[in-house]
Amino acid sequence: MWNEVDNKLVRTFEFKDFVEAFGFMTRVAIAAEKADHHPNWSNVYNKVTIELTTHDAGNVVTDNDRNLARVIDTLA
Repeated sequence: MWNEVDNKLVRTFEFKDFVEAFGFMTRVAIAAEKADHHPNWSNVYNKVTIELTTHDAGNVVTDNDRNLARVIDTLA
C-alpha cells in the first residue's frame, strides 16, 4: 500500500531475493521511462523502496505520481 508522506507517495516492496527485486526494478524503469516520470528509489537485497513526487510541480504528489504508482503495483 502506498502512503503519502512529506509530499511523496512511498511504498516498500519485498521479494524472494535480490534477483526478483532487480527484475522488478527493471520493469519499473521501463514503465517510468515511457511515462517520462522517474521515481526516487533504493534497493537493499530483496527490498525496493520507491518514492514518487512531481519535481516540476514543486515536489508535491500529482496525478502523474498516482498513475505511475498504479502501474508499478501491476508490475510487482
